[in-house]
Amino acid sequence: MASIHGSNGQWHFTGGSCSTSCTNPSDMINGSCAENGCCQTSIPKGMSEYSIAISRIGSVGNINRTDDFNPCSYAFIVDKNWYNFSVSDLYNFTIKNHETGNLQVPVVLNWVVDTKSCNEATHTCDSNSVCGVSKNSVGYSCNCSQGYQGNPYLSRGCQDINECADSPCISTSVCTNLPGTYKCSCPTGHYGDGKKDGSGCIIKASYRVIQVAVGTILGCLFLLIGILLVLWALRKRKDNKLKQKFFQQNGGFLLKQQLSSREGCIEAVKIFTAKELKQATNNYAQSQILGRGGNGTVYKGILPNHRTVAIKKSRKVDESQVEQFINEVVILSQINHRNIVKLLGCCLETEVPTLVYEFVTNKTLFHHIHSEGCNSPISWDNRIRIAAEIAEALTYLHSAASPPIIHRDIKSANILLDDNYTAKVSDFGASKLVPLDYTQISTLVQGTLGYLDPEYLRSSQLTEKSDVYSFGVVLAELLTGKKAVYYGGLDGETNLAMHFVTSVKEDRVWDILDDQIMTTGGKEKLQVVLKLAERCLRLKREERPTMKEVAMELQGLRRNQSHPWVAQKSNEVECLLVEPLDLNSRNIVEYNSMTNEALLSLDGGR
Repeated sequence: MASIHGSNGQWHFTGGSCSTSCTNPSDMINGSCAENGCCQTSIPKGMSEYSIAISRIGSVGNINRTDDFNPCSYAFIVDKNWYNFSVSDLYNFTIKNHETGNLQVPVVLNWVVDTKSCNEATHTCDSNSVCGVSKNSVGYSCNCSQGYQGNPYLSRGCQDINECADSPCISTSVCTNLPGTYKCSCPTGHYGDGKKDGSGCIIKASYRVIQVAVGTILGCLFLLIGILLVLWALRKRKDNKLKQKFFQQNGGFLLKQQLSSREGCIEAVKIFTAKELKQATNNYAQSQILGRGGNGTVYKGILPNHRTVAIKKSRKVDESQVEQFINEVVILSQINHRNIVKLLGCCLETEVPTLVYEFVTNKTLFHHIHSEGCNSPISWDNRIRIAAEIAEALTYLHSAASPPIIHRDIKSANILLDDNYTAKVSDFGASKLVPLDYTQISTLVQGTLGYLDPEYLRSSQLTEKSDVYSFGVVLAELLTGKKAVYYGGLDGETNLAMHFVTSVKEDRVWDILDDQIMTTGGKEKLQVVLKLAERCLRLKREERPTMKEVAMELQGLRRNQSHPWVAQKSNEVECLLVEPLDLNSRNIVEYNSMTNEALLSLDGGR
């Protein structure tokens, strides 16, 4: 028999006891501790100390005895879930501490505070903790409140547990940690607690409809984007084909043939893209227009390297006019003369072909002669110098270029002046190459009324002397300050060339000369220039001098006179600070025999 004796501090008592008998070990059952070789009883509650006693039933004192299997009996307090009876324990019970050699089994102790209840206790549990009655029915204990962990007996010993760290919510909900608890929030359009062990999140019927609608819209949107990408690719392909078409339509292959047949021309001319020129001119803004002419519109542009250029956008042309455009490129690509505007490149991948020239800053000779508001017109000396430079440029085209080139549209609006007021001949859209062994060319008449060679207009036979006639008109403009076709009062519109020649023959030319020339030009030198202009304007081309003869005569005059350009320069700059040229002027009319009609040619064109 085994019994437990204990005390609660006030009185002693004998607690539970059990007894077991042992007859034949073969009759015992492993795992059964029910009075056959083994017995067990519960520990009485309220004990603060205890002792265990073992005795033989019916005997007193010595319990030693001799059995066939084991002379020893054992009694111990242990966790009720730890010991599992085995018959072999009756023969050899050897659960020992390796350090002390004593038998050792696990014991569960129930610790409490004092012997009072929660209501009677002087000690109170800390915040975030609760007081609980001991399981042993004596005293009390403190435990952290739900959602807190730590030591409830210390100040602020119980700390909030972050339940969200272990993801108690389903994946579609949002976990929010709260003091002592947590909250799972379902997404918009759902309801429920959002917890894994709860109802989770359930979609609302109305929101499902919205989801289906949004899904449908997104699907349509992606489909639309896909269609747009396909259309973009097709458009890009179409644009590339269109660029190739324009390249061919604008004479690209012809230009390549022409340039490849002339050594060094390909490297000298840059092929610009349409995008480059569009950016350079701010999408061909009206504010960038420098002037308009019979062959196209000229825009001011700034290239990516900050170089300022003049970009000539030709008119929409037919097949014959494309040849003129290519002609201008070919001609300018082989010209390198200080008095001829320099071609930098071209663009052929747009419907309208485009040329890129050096930018000449001081507008046109037409502007300086005829613009209203100029208080100090160009001096006599500078007019002779400019005339000589134009003559030198034409001499180069007629004599030095190979093959020779006839400009076919010499006029004051096509003579540009740079920063140093040096003349530069421009606009070669109507120019013609003269084949070897040819002195004249049969061609459709093209040019500007007032400057057009009458014999060329009558016969359609173009020669170098046609440029001589046009130069004679420009020289007459320099001498008289009048336009090629001007309003003559009661007589209506007057042709300057005819009026000039008549005035020279009738010795009335002094009446039509510019006032400044009359005061600054020597009469003897004036007579030489007047005679030279009259010879250039003769109706019969064989009576006209060549441009080489004209250039030599003008250079001879320049050697015999001083150059007061510096003194006049500051005054002439004032002439530049006037309002832009009146583009509605009807004094210059261009005639194109291909369309048999007169075209408006604006003063700023080049």
